[in-house]
Amino acid sequence: QEQLLESGGGLVQAGGSLRLSCVASGRAGFEINYMAWFRQAPGKEREFVAAISETGSRTYYGDSVKDRFTISRDNAKLMVYLQMNSLKPEDTARYYCARGLQGSYTSDYSYWGQGTQVTVSS
Repeated sequence: QEQLLESGGGLVQAGGSLRLSCVASGRAGFEINYMAWFRQAPGKEREFVAAISETGSRTYYGDSVKDRFTISRDNAKLMVYLQMNSLKPEDTARYYCARGLQGSYTSDYSYWGQGTQVTVSS
C-alpha cells in the first residue's frame, strides 16, 4: 500500500515562506505518476494547488498560488516539494500530497497523505 507522508507545515507570518515536503513509501510507479499538492481549509472543498509531471518538466498551478508557489520533485529520493513564498492568511489550510494521473481534480489522484497544517497569521 502506497503511503505518502507530508512535513514542513507550521505557523508563519504573512509575507513569509515555508517549504513542504512529501516522501513516498515505495518506488514502484513513482517515476511514472504525476504528483500534486492540494489544500483544504475548514468548511471548504479540497482545492488544487499544484501538480508536476513524471520527470518534472511540466508544472501546473492553481490561480490563487501562481507566481508564489513552486512545485518540484526528486525521483531518486521519492520526494516532492512545495516552496511557498509571499504567504497570505488565505493560504491557511491543511496541505495534502497526492499521487496519480495528470489533472487538477481530486479524482485524478489515487493516493493521498494525511496532510500537514499551514497557518499564516496576519
